[in-house]
Amino acid sequence: MGLLDILFGGGKKKVSKETAETRGDHMPDINIPVDEKFTIHFKQNGGKFIYCTSDSEISRALQNIIDENNWQSEPFYVLNKRLAEKFAKEPISFTDKAKQSEVFFTTCEHLIAQNGSILVCSNQLHEKKVNELPSNLVVFATTSQLVESIGEGLKTIKKKYGQKIPGNITTLKHFKATAENSDDFLTYGSSTKNLYLLLLEDL
Repeated sequence: MGLLDILFGGGKKKVSKETAETRGDHMPDINIPVDEKFTIHFKQNGGKFIYCTSDSEISRALQNIIDENNWQSEPFYVLNKRLAEKFAKEPISFTDKAKQSEVFFTTCEHLIAQNGSILVCSNQLHEKKVNELPSNLVVFATTSQLVESIGEGLKTIKKKYGQKIPGNITTLKHFKATAENSDDFLTYGSSTKNLYLLLLEDL
């Protein structure tokens, strides 16, 4: 699939240097698959991307992240109880207090191909602003959460939750110190984060 081509350089399809590096945020996107588009923009934002095809690969990738950052004794700040239950067998501990951790572990609503951002809301953040979170983020997501644009993501949220639309909807976009500030209203109150994305193939 296209995503594997981007990650591992396989296949015949090539993304031009212009596409990957010089096209501005407001220029029309070349007609490429949504997974490739997300990967290009996410990496431009400075995010660290790990594609997995099974739960066992997710487990190994998470362990590699922990080892890389020496987080063996670092509790992960988690607001989603289901996420903590899913990873309960991993050699990590969890806390619900932000001040006790340097790592926020979370899910998301959608992955936005248009600009490589991650759409979250009160289901993930509760009432926290992005700049109130630890500087390190580990996001667990699936390929079925990929959408083309923020508008499409918001429509899907509205359809999914009906009259109970969650609040605190925002995007995570700045993953490196050199990232330019965005005037996108959804990134208000955001700050640069060191972000790892664990993406599980579920399609």
